[in-house]
Amino acid sequence: MDDFRDRHAAGNGPPAGPVDGDGSGERLAELFAFLRRRITGDYEVDEFGFDPELNDRVLLEALRPLYRHWFRTETLGLENVPADAGALIVANHSGTLPVDALMLQVAVNDELGRPLRLLGAHLVYQLPVLGHLARKSGHTLACPEDADRLLRKGEVVGVFPEGFKGIGKPFSERYRLQRFGRGGFVASAIRAGVPIVPCAIVGAEEIYPKIGDLPSLARLLGLPYLPITPLFPWLGPLGLVPLPSKWLIEFGEPVRTDAYDPEEADDPAVVFDLTDHVRETMQRRLDALRLRRGAAFPPI
Repeated sequence: MDDFRDRHAAGNGPPAGPVDGDGSGERLAELFAFLRRRITGDYEVDEFGFDPELNDRVLLEALRPLYRHWFRTETLGLENVPADAGALIVANHSGTLPVDALMLQVAVNDELGRPLRLLGAHLVYQLPVLGHLARKSGHTLACPEDADRLLRKGEVVGVFPEGFKGIGKPFSERYRLQRFGRGGFVASAIRAGVPIVPCAIVGAEEIYPKIGDLPSLARLLGLPYLPITPLFPWLGPLGLVPLPSKWLIEFGEPVRTDAYDPEEADDPAVVFDLTDHVRETMQRRLDALRLRRGAAFPPI
């Protein structure tokens, strides 16, 4: 992740020259060095297509104003995520559009100094531009093979086991966890022997309150749903601007899996019990975190 920073420290890139009092000269030199590396191909991409420099300098940089100023995000329990070992962060999913996934990625990258390798649905990678950018930012397909490889490499992996059931639920069911499926994320954690970190995200439910759906048009477009919100589609593109709710992201106490034998990852009873435990833990933390936050739109 810090390879491009290391290159700057080593003095690779053009000399900065005189630096203006506000640092604009240095920033301009860094920009030219960045552009030179992109043009010449002097940057690293891993086997999944992850481009750390582009992710930090461009993709996450575009999201940071939302994270810091629009949503005023606060993070709790950062000490529960390992500093230099593999872990599986399991979070609730909501908000009509997957903005919560992007804000979680900013939180792990900026607050913990580690890239978050998110597992995404097939639909993401069927869209040409979005799929390419997802790979560049470290995301990969939500399948056991990719999850296992990343966890065994010591990466922090993020998963939203509710999937479209969570992100597309109506506003009336806000902060109620949906079904977690077959618990594939638990099996991957057991096989890799890494802890599961339950994560509660409060704030995403209010950014696009879903009050209706257009199922026929959604099927025509190949989408899981096409939402109606108080602002969309009535205001057109302006209806896509998220409401400025207050966000809290809490990383809970890790659930250890290293006491299990890797073979137990194939035992449905073990997987179901652990999945249920993680889900119940997350629901309790969501309820508590929602009370802690209070009003969704507090005065600034």
